[in-house]
Amino acid sequence: MKHSIKLELIPEDKYSDYRYNVIFKAYKWDPQVGDSNTVSKHVIILDPKTVEQLKSWAEQLSSETMLMEEELLKNLSLAKELGLPDKIRKMLGRSSNYNRNKNVRLMRFDFHPTKTGWAISEVNSDVPGGFAEASVLPEITNTYFDGYTPAENFSNIMVEAFKSKTKAGANIAFVHATAYSDDRQVMQFLSDRFVENGMNTVFAAPDHIKWADKKAFSIVEGNECEIDGIIRFFPLDWLVSLPRTAKWQGYYDCETVSCNHPVAILTQSKRLPLIWDKLGVKIPVWKELLPETKSPKDINPQNTDWIYKPALGRVGEGISIKDAISKKELSEIEKSARRDSKNWVSQQMFESAPVKSVNGENYHLCLGVFTIDGKFAGIYGRISLYPRIDSNAEDISVLVSKESV
Repeated sequence: MKHSIKLELIPEDKYSDYRYNVIFKAYKWDPQVGDSNTVSKHVIILDPKTVEQLKSWAEQLSSETMLMEEELLKNLSLAKELGLPDKIRKMLGRSSNYNRNKNVRLMRFDFHPTKTGWAISEVNSDVPGGFAEASVLPEITNTYFDGYTPAENFSNIMVEAFKSKTKAGANIAFVHATAYSDDRQVMQFLSDRFVENGMNTVFAAPDHIKWADKKAFSIVEGNECEIDGIIRFFPLDWLVSLPRTAKWQGYYDCETVSCNHPVAILTQSKRLPLIWDKLGVKIPVWKELLPETKSPKDINPQNTDWIYKPALGRVGEGISIKDAISKKELSEIEKSARRDSKNWVSQQMFESAPVKSVNGENYHLCLGVFTIDGKFAGIYGRISLYPRIDSNAEDISVLVSKESV
């Protein structure tokens, strides 16, 4: 399917007020990366047919991803190919009784418009971000435009998912790196939505959760209680770096409703396509939309049609897109990928199709399409002047036109 996208500019005389509202109402407390402003002056406009197609693909991809996770749990020996830390692979054995219906399963699929149609670069399967950007940001932006509407509100769907699987007035723990404001802003936003809906929330570092009879308990001073649900915004591969006294092992076989359960790490790995054909699961949409993927050792270093990615990389870091990084960074990535190929992957590079703004600039886009428990849950937009969408990219609101673009 061809993409139908346009970029509009927020009225210049309104942008200052808009940015102020994004910071204080959309929880964008860190609106800069170095000297770069990450609150876009643009808005992405999609037509309804494009949104319906992205929604359909994301829901199918989510279903296929959960099937692969469950198949891997039955045969964890295949996980040796995924570049996961040994401690994680060993602990996943405790998750053999995992039941997706008793947990909340969150994913974000990153879609890119290319010269030949849409492609996905990955699934953010373990701890995706962009919650406020897919909830309140489009509502703020929509006040500056007529004829458009936001897509689904992510936070509303997340709240309902937990309400359906926990008791009234449930205690929900928001587990994150509490020393970092960029993580806290994400958790604060979601916590406020949960409190508005009658739930109690606890901000906790990973080691603030203890376990008894496979259930989670908060030891946060002043908030000691049994936990009914966990939202983990702390990457699973970071947990293993904590001391054993942190009791991080309990996350693997807990009966407390979790988002996400540690099984998510199995499909977070970019090396997953290397074992697709060994799983015996039909995944037609993954195979249609993801570029061909191989081990770095199977790629001729002189072939510039392939890029390298770290198996557990995030926010675009460590990706060797030649036109988007320095020669020094490119060389370092290529050396690392060849030297430590089991922790890297090679992917055939797609040609990003930039979208021209009304001010004449070309921007590369990434649309992160969320699913919660297999259903569409909103869109998180990012744009960049370069084809690599990383931490320097701008956050951008996504609106849907009421007519074809």
